[in-house]
Amino acid sequence: MRRTDITRDDGTWTALSLEVRSRNRPGLCLLSAERRLLLTQLSRPVLLAAVDGDRCGVEFWRTDAYRPPLPPLRAETARALAGHPDRWAHRFAQHLLDSPAGPLHDGCWLLSPESPLLRWNHGRLPPHEYWNSMLVEGHPDGYIDWFVHSGSWEILPLRPMPDADDSRVKAYRKQARDGTLPPVLLWWVSGLDCHLILDGHARLAAAIAESLTPPLLHLHRTAPADEVDEGTERAVRLYEAELARFAELRERQGSAVPDGAAVAGPSLARRLRELRTEQRPTWAWPLPGGETQWRRIAREVTADRRWPEDR
Repeated sequence: MRRTDITRDDGTWTALSLEVRSRNRPGLCLLSAERRLLLTQLSRPVLLAAVDGDRCGVEFWRTDAYRPPLPPLRAETARALAGHPDRWAHRFAQHLLDSPAGPLHDGCWLLSPESPLLRWNHGRLPPHEYWNSMLVEGHPDGYIDWFVHSGSWEILPLRPMPDADDSRVKAYRKQARDGTLPPVLLWWVSGLDCHLILDGHARLAAAIAESLTPPLLHLHRTAPADEVDEGTERAVRLYEAELARFAELRERQGSAVPDGAAVAGPSLARRLRELRTEQRPTWAWPLPGGETQWRRIAREVTADRRWPEDR
């Protein structure tokens, strides 16, 4: 895996770009069949989902098979890395690469603390109210409402959220108050239009219990390397053409006309950064056997409870 730190113009670290190779299929794998989705971990069903016929939402059934791809995080590690999201990102990236049960596969990815979830509290709700409102409820089954929460990209836990008095949550609550709480790892899945919690259910519960904004690391796919290369060439050509346009103006109107670098330069830098960080849809592999196989798995997982209700 090739890692590249993404920084702003002033050198401030903003994200970690990952180029994954030689991993054709992930251990945490999304499969699709028409309007049906199946998330498996090492071939075990973790989450079944059925998109409404009118595309207004998704019914889901969550099993108890999910296991986080990251090892337990020690308190001394949390203290050592507190306030350093870049170091956490490198550490999480290595764990994701080492684990056979994570979502990484061939292509380019981004790990960033700048999740859009941090910008959507337009009602200025207290942190505990806002983050509670972003959690999708229901176990084993529930509903992701695309009509009410269109574009808000809620958070779907892959296992039940622990209570505030859970022993792990109590330990993390102290870290949250001390400012040493490790980040919650979220994976944006376009087919569900929401985030899945890959690691940190108890940490998120602790931040909510303390009414604090949780530190996050947001994982999503980005453009493949060849697309970035092509986009870079186009952006450079546009930059050069803009400089040439300004040069012609200077020849006709004199040195009072700027050379254009102050206008074209920031635009080029922004486009190059966007090429490496913009979100791309989540890959899903065809489910062998299609919808018939999906329904067979659903019957087994739900003990033949006639789920879902087709809409």
